[in-house]
Amino acid sequence: MNKNIEQIRRDVRERFERTAIDPAAERRFETGAASALRLGYAAADLGVLPRSTVDSFAGVGNPFSLGEPSAGESVLDLGCGSGVDCLIAARRVGASGRVIGLDMTRGQAEKAAWSARETGFAHVKILLAEAERIPLRGSTIDLAISNGVWNLCPDKPRVIGELWRVLSPGGRVQMADILLDDATTPEEVAKKGAWSD
Repeated sequence: MNKNIEQIRRDVRERFERTAIDPAAERRFETGAASALRLGYAAADLGVLPRSTVDSFAGVGNPFSLGEPSAGESVLDLGCGSGVDCLIAARRVGASGRVIGLDMTRGQAEKAAWSARETGFAHVKILLAEAERIPLRGSTIDLAISNGVWNLCPDKPRVIGELWRVLSPGGRVQMADILLDDATTPEEVAKKGAWSD
């Protein structure tokens, strides 16, 4: 395995472990309810979630602005973080659906699993795994969502392959992420900092 890729993964894990434990310590990007509200999340959705879950929200957009999950659907939240999007999806799909959150950061996965238990969502399952190796059978997911994770994945072609593998026929992907503009120079890229910034 490429040492650079492993270093990227270590940096990302370390960053988001800290965000799970102490979201207020994050200085490079906004976290919490104020950020989620600015990104278009409904106060009613956030208000029924555990406060510590919302405090650790670190998304960059709102994947539900592209469409809502339907009752009975199976949803995969790729890079679920503290579980905000998982729990919102769980409310939409209801007990006849299922939501699987996947995160490579133990602290975030544990927080998301705690959040699901705390809210009583037995149809939410949280997995500790990397996006490049989704531990699900093929053709089992109706909707895959991702929020601020794609940019953190060092092997994007493999992640896309995994998403297509697990999506059911007619399944869809809804993601929110950050991108560098084509006009961004290599010098500007270098000033951006670490991969996890």
